[in-house]
Amino acid sequence: MRRPKGIKTKKSAAKRFKITASGKVMRSSAGRRHLCSTKSPKRRRNLRGTTTVHSTDEYRIKQGLMFSH
Repeated sequence: MRRPKGIKTKKSAAKRFKITASGKVMRSSAGRRHLCSTKSPKRRRNLRGTTTVHSTDEYRIKQGLMFSH
């Protein structure tokens, strides 16, 4: 499929999301930036790594990531 001339990737979305080979959108967990001392170790452990984006949000994110794969 040819893309229209002049279309660009949204860099703000490209820094936040990654698309897997199967087409799922991955994101990092929110709540890890600060105030971690008040959160339990189990809660901080569960915030590690990446999780998948909900299917209702996937379409809008993929629109911003035109040249992701």
